[in-house]
Amino acid sequence: MRAQTDQISGDTVTDTPERPRRHPLLIRVWGLIRLDYTGIAFGALFFCLSLTPSLLPRDWLFQGLIGGANAAIGYGIGVFISKMLVRFVIGGRRAWLPSRRTLYAVKTGVVGLAIAASVLMLVPAAAWQRQVSAEMGMPGPETSGYFRVLVVAALAGGVCVAVSRVVLGIIKTLARWLIRRWRLSDEMALLIGTAAIVVLLITLINGVLLQGFLAGASRVFQPQNFTTREGVSQPTQPERSGSPASFASWDSLGYQGRNFVGSGPDARELERVNGRPAQEPIRVYAGLQTADTDEQRIAVLLSELERTRAFDRELLVIVPTTGTGWVNPVAARAIELMYNGDTAMVAMQYSYLPSWISFLGDQQRSMESGRMLIDAVQQRWSQRPAQQRPKLVLYGESLGSMAGQAAFAWLPDIADMGFSSVLWVGPPNASPLWKAITDRRDPGTPEVEPRYDGGRTVRFSPATDPAEIARDTAPPWEGTRVLFLQHASDPIVWYSPDLLTARPDWLREPPGRDRTSSMRWYPIVTFWQVGADMTNASSVPAGHGHNYGESVLDGWAAVAPPPDWTAADTERIRASLRESGGPEY
Repeated sequence: MRAQTDQISGDTVTDTPERPRRHPLLIRVWGLIRLDYTGIAFGALFFCLSLTPSLLPRDWLFQGLIGGANAAIGYGIGVFISKMLVRFVIGGRRAWLPSRRTLYAVKTGVVGLAIAASVLMLVPAAAWQRQVSAEMGMPGPETSGYFRVLVVAALAGGVCVAVSRVVLGIIKTLARWLIRRWRLSDEMALLIGTAAIVVLLITLINGVLLQGFLAGASRVFQPQNFTTREGVSQPTQPERSGSPASFASWDSLGYQGRNFVGSGPDARELERVNGRPAQEPIRVYAGLQTADTDEQRIAVLLSELERTRAFDRELLVIVPTTGTGWVNPVAARAIELMYNGDTAMVAMQYSYLPSWISFLGDQQRSMESGRMLIDAVQQRWSQRPAQQRPKLVLYGESLGSMAGQAAFAWLPDIADMGFSSVLWVGPPNASPLWKAITDRRDPGTPEVEPRYDGGRTVRFSPATDPAEIARDTAPPWEGTRVLFLQHASDPIVWYSPDLLTARPDWLREPPGRDRTSSMRWYPIVTFWQVGADMTNASSVPAGHGHNYGESVLDGWAAVAPPPDWTAADTERIRASLRESGGPEY
């Protein structure tokens, strides 16, 4: 009886005629469920590491999905290492192999240790999650309920491994065809087959699948754009887009546009809060249905600004929006209350998609739209005599922050274009200006709260007290003020592809205000942990994660305070924000 190894499949086969052959379907099924023992060890290791704490609390379902994905990745790494050892180290050295009994004992031990470690690790994992939850004032999970993580992880990891084996089977089938057709060597056939399938998958994912996903998502979310939230009605004030006097019809503004112009304080409410006569705030907006192209929508916005006499107000605020055209109602109401209605705000929708989808697949679209909006409004503003211009202010939150930064090559451009104040909240890690400033921060300052040029123009702060922001650095904060509000626990700010292979500075340094000190960086694992945190970033209490709540008011008080503004004034506006509440919050 003679034994040989199939180079393509990696299985040992014999030419013994009397051994019954298994059914091909059974072989394929067995190929999907059998496991490599080195892979099991690495899969268990990656699963256990995925249970360590991250930026935000994770319930058992999320943790199970993350753990399963990480376990599958670890399994793949283990299988690759095993194959390389057999191929290049052990090779034909059969004497190096242990006896069959010893091999069975080792395999049994690996499986037993992997299961035991995975189960036992769930106990400290639940404690870590309670610790992270406590940082944010949330209840943590019970240890008993957290054991459900193991079931979800096993299912998710099994699906990932099965899919990868199907792909590997396709590669081997292609390699065998190449060997028969072109008489290639096993190694060359595998190389060509792998390259062909990888290129095909990348093309499908980045091209057909991604574009199909974006198109499908747009069709799913587009119907909401034609609805109106309960309690929101068409404004009658001529200072609002969508009013009977507006060039932008009410029906064309979209769901978020109608929310923006149909809500917020009016002059009577402002007079009640501030105790003096107020102006009707100006809110100008263009939706995707307002005109066919960005250029045409911007033309409508400029006409609206002229119609409402926005350039005669004390403050003109440009707001690049998030994916669906959302404008933070707290930010809008806060600045209008601070200036007693002597304000004008302008915004434009560029997508039907929620921000997380736009962030993953349509970042360039948001940046182009933000740049066009800022350039157009600033150019029209600059055409007025200097003494007749309002203060030019820029606000952006999340993807809107990234879109706004696209208009500037570097910090001096902000002042050169005439902006007096800029407030950027929760900037995504890929934001060009934020990233450049953070990378060039003053030596010795932490990444989570960096300082640049002593804070003369730009500052970073998670602080909720504008007085703390103002005292943050010794040099006076004169001229143009730029402020980034960012939480140490905000995954939108800290998620980066670099997490796959490199530990960032913010995980080398002492933790920020609301990040647990138990968090550690692990290759690959932390990338998936923080990526999963992004899906829950806004669902945590205000002041944590991607929920900035009333700290936007403190940001406004720091970068754009009215003359003689005091801390007592800020608290008065804060009380009004809390009192108003309502569906827009």
